[in-house]
Amino acid sequence: MKTIEVAAAVIRNGKRVFATQRGYGDYKDYWEFPGGKIEPGETPQQALVREISEELACEITVGALIGTVEWDYPGFHLKMHCFWASLKGGSPVLKEHEAARWLSGDGLESVGWLPADRSVLDAIRMELNKD
Repeated sequence: MKTIEVAAAVIRNGKRVFATQRGYGDYKDYWEFPGGKIEPGETPQQALVREISEELACEITVGALIGTVEWDYPGFHLKMHCFWASLKGGSPVLKEHEAARWLSGDGLESVGWLPADRSVLDAIRMELNKD
């Protein structure tokens, strides 16, 4: 089975994180943390900076690794590195996504997540709900 390696940014603003709704492909309308494929020679962090610039027309600072998710979808195996991130410059502009929302820890379940992204929600919720 083909493996696709990606990086995802959990962009945080206070007690909320930025989620995007896919506007294309087999998983159109599902929600995810933005990011994309890691190109040859790139670190996951470099890929995130590039992908967020391309997809959301803004700059981020990449923080700590939340975790790496391995997930089998029909047709491919996904290896997704999830990082905390914060906005460094600009505001997100949707170039490839249908919609976006800033979600609190308690609001994470209000959207229909892709299965791999769903697997990191508990760790994100725990961090967001810390005092």
